[in-house]
Amino acid sequence: MRAILMCFIVILSIIASGCSQEAAQTKAQQTTQQSSQLNNNKPEDHREKIVVSGEFIFVEGGSIISEHSNFKGETIPSFYIGKYEVTQKEWMDVIGDNPSAFVGEQRPVEMISWYDVIEFCNLKSEKEGLEPYYNIDKSNLDPDNKSEFDPIKWTVTINKDANGYRLPTEAEWEYAASGGQLSKGYLYSGGDDVNEVAWNWRNAGNNYLEGDWNWPAIENNRNQTQLVGSKEPNELQLYDMSGNVREWIWDWYEDEDSESGLQRVVKGGGWMGGENNNEVAFRGRFEASGYGPDQGFRLARNDS
Repeated sequence: MRAILMCFIVILSIIASGCSQEAAQTKAQQTTQQSSQLNNNKPEDHREKIVVSGEFIFVEGGSIISEHSNFKGETIPSFYIGKYEVTQKEWMDVIGDNPSAFVGEQRPVEMISWYDVIEFCNLKSEKEGLEPYYNIDKSNLDPDNKSEFDPIKWTVTINKDANGYRLPTEAEWEYAASGGQLSKGYLYSGGDDVNEVAWNWRNAGNNYLEGDWNWPAIENNRNQTQLVGSKEPNELQLYDMSGNVREWIWDWYEDEDSESGLQRVVKGGGWMGGENNNEVAFRGRFEASGYGPDQGFRLARNDS
């Protein structure tokens, strides 16, 4: 396990600023199906395909219709996205070791940086005979990376037509999290009751926590990641898009107060974050070289 303490300090500073202002039994996880062929089941405007190395959901392209999205009205092409957050077993099958703070094969992998995830995507693609989606140049610093805290700064570009694994864009993530063309306009991914769909600071430990967000209470409650797929899914049968671990996104974070090139976007909130972090529209951010016990990811692929 890598040094958690330093990451906790970084995470707490971010969450304390976000959560203080913007504020159990688990079901048996559905076993990931493995198949050597794509299966197609398309009721009207939705179909589901199971691919060889895990379970993926086909997201029919279209205009984002949910009011709870930063990208309402934007048209998204069809793509595939992981039904679950990437598990520790999936990570170990490709990388070999397990960096996670909360060990369990069917828990989401965590304690991984954005760069770790980019490498994982290419290695998994190569292992399965797919064309890697990313070009990773470790010799030249990324000219778009303006962070003074990132010691890595690899230059990463994309092969936009490749069929390998990748991270979703922020718009793709919100489109899928809000239910795509089947969206019912929920505040969280899968419902308006956060406790039905998301593991967060209140419900991810021994007892349900009341009151305001409080780190000592979270720590004493032994909050931690939970088995993937143990909350209710959203309209597309995607699990944990809200809660459990925050998910790395391809995009740089940018808003009126922060220029692009400083941090990467993270979405969905996690087991230590406030409920507002679990909202589909919530935009989190994190240093690309950073990692923490609530930081994971979900895979995507092109529709090709």
